[in-house]
Amino acid sequence: MNQSSSGIWRKSAGYSSLITFSILLIAWLAGFSSRLFAVIRFESIIHEFDPWFNYRSTAFMVQHGFYKFLNWFDERAWYPLGRIVGGTVYPGLMITSGTIHYILHSLNIPIHIRDICVFLAPVFSGLTSISTYLLTSELWSRGAGLFAASFIAIVPGYISRSVAGSYDNEGIAIFALQFTYFLWVRSIKTGSMFWSAATALSYFYMVSAWGGYVFIINLIPLHVFVLLIMGRYSQRLLTSYSTFYILGLLFSMQIPFVGFQPIRTSEHMAALGIFVLLLFIAILRHLQSVLSRSDFRKFYLFGGMFAALIVFLGVVFLTIFGVIAPWSGRFYSLWDTGYAKIHIPIIASVSEHQPTTWFSFFFDLHILVCTFPVGIWYCIKSVNDERIFVVLYAISAVYFAGVMVRLMLTLTPVVCILAGIAFSTLLEVFLKEDYSSRIVGKGGNIANTEIAEDNHVDKKNLYDKAGKIKFRPKHDAQLETHCGIGSNLKSVIILAILMILMMFAVHCTWVTSNAYSSPSIVLAFHNNQDGCEDRFAPAVGLTPKIAPYPHYVVSSTPDHPLKLSAVLVSHSAVLLSLQTSISPWSESYSSYGEQLLQALHYLFHYGVFDVGQLPGRPLSNVLHVLGFG
Repeated sequence: MNQSSSGIWRKSAGYSSLITFSILLIAWLAGFSSRLFAVIRFESIIHEFDPWFNYRSTAFMVQHGFYKFLNWFDERAWYPLGRIVGGTVYPGLMITSGTIHYILHSLNIPIHIRDICVFLAPVFSGLTSISTYLLTSELWSRGAGLFAASFIAIVPGYISRSVAGSYDNEGIAIFALQFTYFLWVRSIKTGSMFWSAATALSYFYMVSAWGGYVFIINLIPLHVFVLLIMGRYSQRLLTSYSTFYILGLLFSMQIPFVGFQPIRTSEHMAALGIFVLLLFIAILRHLQSVLSRSDFRKFYLFGGMFAALIVFLGVVFLTIFGVIAPWSGRFYSLWDTGYAKIHIPIIASVSEHQPTTWFSFFFDLHILVCTFPVGIWYCIKSVNDERIFVVLYAISAVYFAGVMVRLMLTLTPVVCILAGIAFSTLLEVFLKEDYSSRIVGKGGNIANTEIAEDNHVDKKNLYDKAGKIKFRPKHDAQLETHCGIGSNLKSVIILAILMILMMFAVHCTWVTSNAYSSPSIVLAFHNNQDGCEDRFAPAVGLTPKIAPYPHYVVSSTPDHPLKLSAVLVSHSAVLLSLQTSISPWSESYSSYGEQLLQALHYLFHYGVFDVGQLPGRPLSNVLHVLGFG
């Protein structure tokens, strides 16, 4: 009997693993396929300026090696200042692509580095789905994890930064973010140094990939602090955080662009403060077992006040004397939404830094924005250490996403997790097997016996007597509790849920196709003859002929210098950077005659302009005046 039951359990576990693997594979394929609209419609190209710069840096690293990449001075970037690329970028994106390129060529699979860069983000979307499944499974259940993995594979809030050709840091950073959180939750549950060290390694990869690592190094200390306030201190917490912080601090300082920031900037001081606080509480716990109660109270009162005073004064004096840098303007703008408009207008002018509208929430998240509060409620209802973490993650991500459109990217993963919990719990209720049918199915004799006993009940007991309470068998109360929802109502609710999920999939596909799959260097137009307009290819072909090195090229709109500087990597033209010549550039827009020529000569010796930006001046006249005619 035991062998047969163990065989049935083993078979069911095998089926469960097969179904889980199949759903994750389908989610990976669906996420990868939905990100290929740009490649299918246009071609395999890199989008926008930042991806072009990342591609150029990756190609240089693959060609010349990693050490030359770290010391590479790019004279064409941010002209005329130039840029030390190795020390001013997060190299994780380049190292990831270069490693894949090296492995494929070692296996005699010849593939160009450009193709790896184009398809890197869609491939990593599948890894993000798997890491989201692992995290949600640790927080709730495997069913909720499958829902969350399916959601994040196609949700527009994540696809906007991971379409094919969008070779940017966020394409791999969200995977690192989710995987780091999964390892942190696992280390909190087990108290193992192994999982804590793995969390630090994943955090190191996140630091190398994206500046958003600051979100991790502040959210994890916030989680520890809330656990301490709630009286949930444990040896598991001490082991997990101490191991993570020490190793993560050492690892993060190995990135050249980060350097000593983890011990010298205000953004990282919260993690240090929580580490000191945790050690202080551990010492108090030890002294509590050694000292008497009266001695411990005196030590706790005076020692705690003295330690808090020393830490506070130390941080204040180190900040005053410049040892610890104050909060940067970009972080101030997260707490004070009007700060950037007053003090840093160039940051406030970027569309990605504007406050998020309600339309954007629904556009990027659809039905998930309505269901993820249900997931928060379920986590609070049955709270534990790891579910406190996801609640804090949700609250902080909602706030930051409301302040800045760009941070919608950090909100999307936790929305998928909590929506997966909500849908999974809802379907568990309405797909649960009926209790009465289980009784009949398990043993018909039992059901028949109960019916026979009910038939022998004295007819006098059918009616209640005054002042007496009618006796009800126990199984009647159970049947009333478990059979409160009829099968027809269950079917209607399940059908409604499936319709909502289908509408979500259609919305995600439409948004991905129409809003997030158009490269900026090729524009699509819709009229009687739909097609695409390649605006930059003719200009790129003409530029080396009319402006050979050492002449310079000036573009007519603010975005064009950034895009063309990457497109012209094979030519010897150098382009204007708005961040180095904003004032003369603005003057050239609003000037005419001699004043215009003076502004242009101040910028560069020669130039090519778009006719649309010079009213009344044909292109041939401008070229003639500037020396090309």
